[in-house]
Amino acid sequence: MKVSKLLLLAFVSLFLVACASSNSGSVYKRDDARKVQTVKTGVVESVRTVKLEGTKSPVGTVAGGAIGGIAGSSIGSGSGSAIAAVIGAVAGGLAGSAAEEVVTRKDALEITVKLDGGAMIAIVQEADEAFQPGDRVRIVENADTSRVTH
Repeated sequence: MKVSKLLLLAFVSLFLVACASSNSGSVYKRDDARKVQTVKTGVVESVRTVKLEGTKSPVGTVAGGAIGGIAGSSIGSGSGSAIAAVIGAVAGGLAGSAAEEVVTRKDALEITVKLDGGAMIAIVQEADEAFQPGDRVRIVENADTSRVTH
């Protein structure tokens, strides 16, 4: 029963981490509100499907390590149980970290745009809006973020 509760906690933690950040063209950070942004216009030259790597926070490692340690401690007795707990914690930590990265990985687009001034740029953002070559688009930029919008 205790292990199932820890598994549930680990999956909820991974879910919360997955929802914590976004590289969508439609999602702004709270700090971006009421700041001037530069707008450029252009035409989409090409669109390529890519992947955004997943989150690599300590949450997956800690959750996996805790689950692995508890599962390992149930093996054997005495010093054998302690050794199994350590091995289980290390293996669980590695597995939890890898699971977090896979769960939080996202589909994205590399959008190449020919700006009206003739320059070519490429921006990668989450694939939550469709773009096709020939689409007229806007590039919205601030100090550290650029996004492509229709």
